Amino acid sequence: MNSENQTSPDAVEQTKSGKPSIGRLIPLFLLVAGIVAFFVFGGADFLSFDALSKHRTELLQWTEANQALAVVIFIAAYTTVVALSLPGATWMTLGGGFLFGLVGGTIMVVSAATLGAIAIFLIARYALADYFHAKMGASIRKMEAGFQANAMSYLLFLRLVPVFPFWLVNLVPAFLGVPLRTYAIGTFIGILPGSAVYVSVGNGLGAVFDAGGTPDMGIIFKPEILGPIIALALLSLVPIMHKKFKKNKSEEA
Repeated sequence: MNSENQTSPDAVEQTKSGKPSIGRLIPLFLLVAGIVAFFVFGGADFLSFDALSKHRTELLQWTEANQALAVVIFIAAYTTVVALSLPGATWMTLGGGFLFGLVGGTIMVVSAATLGAIAIFLIARYALADYFHAKMGASIRKMEAGFQANAMSYLLFLRLVPVFPFWLVNLVPAFLGVPLRTYAIGTFIGILPGSAVYVSVGNGLGAVFDAGGTPDMGIIFKPEILGPIIALALLSLVPIMHKKFKKNKSEEA
């Protein structure tokens, strides 16, 4: 039989309307199942300040005795939390600073967060991007073209400004056709400053625990910290402004 006339289950991925096939939705179903399992089995209770405070001594002792394994487990757990868009990533960031220090904690947090963001990006693009494109209108397509032309700048801006939800910035580029390499690099660089701030808070949790207090989670919004981050975000938009300036100059000529 001619193989060109055969239709494999994976070949028919989309209907003419762009509706995703069951095959493409499987990763999405697995993701939802993971989220449900997290809450059903009380995962939220483990990703909290109270849990970190209660088990801090055991965590420090175990991490010191099993350093390599602790790194692997932490990165795997953090990646999973981000990939499933679960609450508690902030407390894991603080935990990374508490257990691994400022430099080590920052490297692990940023790497794991980037891996998790890549995972949800690929799932969203595989399962829903074609459906999104089939449904969006001309105005959205115009926005897509503009985003793709300046993907790195826009992505850095969205990642740097601590206002846009992390999970939302994970999804939007997947629907707007951003290349994976650009997405990965932009995510890693863009989340680095904010992550370092919270890891530094975690690095000082020992004193907070001893004092019976709670960490200052609003530290990133303090002018002396937020100011430089906003400046970096605005700097990331310079290439876009430069392109528009050159375009206007050429049109005037």
